[in-house]
Amino acid sequence: MFGRRTSPVEPAAPAAKPAAKKPAQRPQQGAKPAPQKPAAAKPAPKPEAKPKSPPPAPPRVTQPEAKEPETVEIGGRSDEYFQTKTTIFNALIDTIDLSQLAQLDTEAAAEEIRDIVNEIISIKNVQMSIAEQESLLQDICNDVLGYGPLEPLLARDDIADIMVNGSSHVFIEVGGKIQLTNVRFRDNAQLMNICQRIVSQVGRRVDESSPICDARLPDGSRVNVIAPPLSIDGAALTIRKFKKDKLRIQDLVNFGSISPEGAKVLEIIGHCRINTLISGGTGSGKTTLLNCLTGFIEHDERVITCEDAAELQLQQPHVVRLETRPPNLEGQGEVTMRDLVKNCLRMRPERIIVGEVRGPEAFDLLQAMNTGHDGSMGTLHANSPREALQRVESMITMGGYNLPSKTIKEMIVGSIDVIVQAARLRDGSRRITHVTEVLGTEGDTIITQDLFIYDMDGEDADGKIVGKHKSTGIARPAFWDRARYYGKEAELAGALDAAAD
Repeated sequence: MFGRRTSPVEPAAPAAKPAAKKPAQRPQQGAKPAPQKPAAAKPAPKPEAKPKSPPPAPPRVTQPEAKEPETVEIGGRSDEYFQTKTTIFNALIDTIDLSQLAQLDTEAAAEEIRDIVNEIISIKNVQMSIAEQESLLQDICNDVLGYGPLEPLLARDDIADIMVNGSSHVFIEVGGKIQLTNVRFRDNAQLMNICQRIVSQVGRRVDESSPICDARLPDGSRVNVIAPPLSIDGAALTIRKFKKDKLRIQDLVNFGSISPEGAKVLEIIGHCRINTLISGGTGSGKTTLLNCLTGFIEHDERVITCEDAAELQLQQPHVVRLETRPPNLEGQGEVTMRDLVKNCLRMRPERIIVGEVRGPEAFDLLQAMNTGHDGSMGTLHANSPREALQRVESMITMGGYNLPSKTIKEMIVGSIDVIVQAARLRDGSRRITHVTEVLGTEGDTIITQDLFIYDMDGEDADGKIVGKHKSTGIARPAFWDRARYYGKEAELAGALDAAAD
């Protein structure tokens, strides 16, 4: 019958009836009885097996329930608000002339949008408070003229990274920890439009034919976009924000990233035109540290920067900023980092700053450091000063140079004077863990010595890493003569002596 549950197990077949025994036939008279086979011994009846007790169940391993990330409320919005906003926004697009709006400046265009939106609200008789109406006006102006839902996140100075995973998941990094926000886009089309608006400001594009793009915001924040079909769940947008107030070396001291004595040594390194390589992992603060070191460059020096996306914020008046360019639709017109570094040598630079060394341009940067452009700097990804030297050697090999390993090592030693290692610790804090000198070679090994190291002692009750910067006791570093040439030997000696106490 319908709705009746049937057992998934089939009923057992009925047991077969035992066959009837035939009566034994008597042998006829005079006939020899046929030899009978000995009867097979009947097996003894098996004792009924006692039901075995089930084996003890193994202890259940209970996995801790995955905690959902806490959502950070940013300008709380309800679903009804988003529906109302979508309705009014669509009516605005049908009403406004975007071509004429583009001819107005930002303030005039915002006033025009606000007037039209107020008319639409009154015509549709939308019931909302004054605060909600003001929030709606601001959001729609951001959608048309700015970066939409990203605007309140970009306005906050405590956010280090903004990570958009599709239209409905926006994460931020605050204090070294990643948090989920309630910010969301209207749909994937709005997210894609904002991505295109960002990259078009620097003359680049992102679409299905070129779905990967690096760009920057006007304040220098780094932007990466990867669009469908490479990104399955909608466009993925990552923004590495920079603080509006430029950090100084004293700020790093206040944050505990470096000790005051170590900061003084870094100041002398930056001032005395010592070739420096800044090493560290992703998000360890390499670019911030490079910005701080460039703050000690004299204002009468000509500085040329080479970057994939221009994000360095030098304060000197004589700075030339160069930026790479991706190929066009036909695969032509690409300008690589190596092309920029080569061209720098023809521009009469005094210092060359490479935003990130990641390929064969390492060879050209070492040549620049070796040919009179003292004080040049660059960053690269490595987890220790020793690994940084190995990476430089491997990047030179990537360029197809058939040079012996010993020759490459001698070139590295003759070019790089100091390696500053930055690290991001597990509690989210950033520290300068090593200030290391490159001394020379011994056989096939590059000899280095540490001036400062960061020694971790443990963690406090709040889970924060506790440690301190220590001097290794080097009284006269290898760049002592360089410091004396610039009249900084007394300050260098004082900083090293104070660190040794």
